[in-house]
Amino acid sequence: MTLSTFFGCTFIAFGPALALFLFTVAKEPLRVIILVAGAFFWLVSLLFSSLVWFIAVKASNGDNDKLQHGLLIFGVLLSVIFQETFRYGYYRLLRKAQEGLVSLSEDGCSPVSMKQMAYVAGLGFGIMSGAFSVVNILAESIGPGTIGIHGDSPYFFLTSAFMTLAVILLHLCWGVIYFDSCDKGCWFFVLLIVISHLIVSCLVSRKHNLQVTTLKTEATLLHHIEGSFLINNLIKGHVIMCELHLKCALESITF
Repeated sequence: MTLSTFFGCTFIAFGPALALFLFTVAKEPLRVIILVAGAFFWLVSLLFSSLVWFIAVKASNGDNDKLQHGLLIFGVLLSVIFQETFRYGYYRLLRKAQEGLVSLSEDGCSPVSMKQMAYVAGLGFGIMSGAFSVVNILAESIGPGTIGIHGDSPYFFLTSAFMTLAVILLHLCWGVIYFDSCDKGCWFFVLLIVISHLIVSCLVSRKHNLQVTTLKTEATLLHHIEGSFLINNLIKGHVIMCELHLKCALESITF
């Protein structure tokens, strides 16, 4: 039972991303390099945000639960800011790399378009983000024991897998829209991406009276369920505003 849960949740979380990688990225070495570099940029953003959060926690009163909860929320917000900052830095780097590829090309064309770079970079961000968000949960799903046996919700692993899948696909879409918006100077969509990223990341902290020292897996599941109604409303508005923009951005992506 535990192994079936592990493999089932793993393929739910990473199956679509793996398929996208195999069919659209793996055949081109340059795209693989861009994906790995994107994952590295995400890791560096996590390193900086974790370092700042760690210093803040060590410099604060560890016995004040309310303060520690506030620092946890601060760490989430800071992580999003660092991720989007490094996404922009990666965009600037890829823009310079494309100019270099064009100058070295015999026909004056880059072997990888900027739209393809945006897609691959977003996939790299998403895969690494998903791996860090669910790897510990998947490790616990192997056992021993079965979740829900003492009356807790048995859907925690399944919910976490689908949330990870959603985050991976969101990063992919964010990457495409972000790069295209930077190319066209549509800073409203860049701001919209940052705000939506902040909202999605903060949904798990919606319960105001949460005590950090008593955080349980079932409480995390409750936050996901409570936040699903807000996610539904946010996605409706987000899709309406970004559907045409994303469609235009994807039209020039060929594989």
